[in-house]
Amino acid sequence: MKQRPDPNYSVDVQGAIAPFSLLKVSLVFQKMKPGDVVEVLGCDAEMQRDLLRLLPNASCEVVCTEGIDPGVRISRVRFRKVSGQQAEAGRSQEPGPV
Repeated sequence: MKQRPDPNYSVDVQGAIAPFSLLKVSLVFQKMKPGDVVEVLGCDAEMQRDLLRLLPNASCEVVCTEGIDPGVRISRVRFRKVSGQQAEAGRSQEPGPV
């Protein structure tokens, strides 16, 4: 079983208005160093998709996602900031057009 890294930062967006939540996570992500992990509490599927669109292309990876409350589709998501070299390596491994 893969061990989940402990977060360097934690952002609780439960009950917050979506645009402010995205801004809050984005500002934390800008401060992070490569290898740092941010945990976002209260992140629903729509917000997770928005974060992946908002954060710089190929600069992060989803480390883990786990549900907080099964009745409400809200989860805890951890993102790791990757360095430029890791991002380049990831791009070179992506499949080309078919």
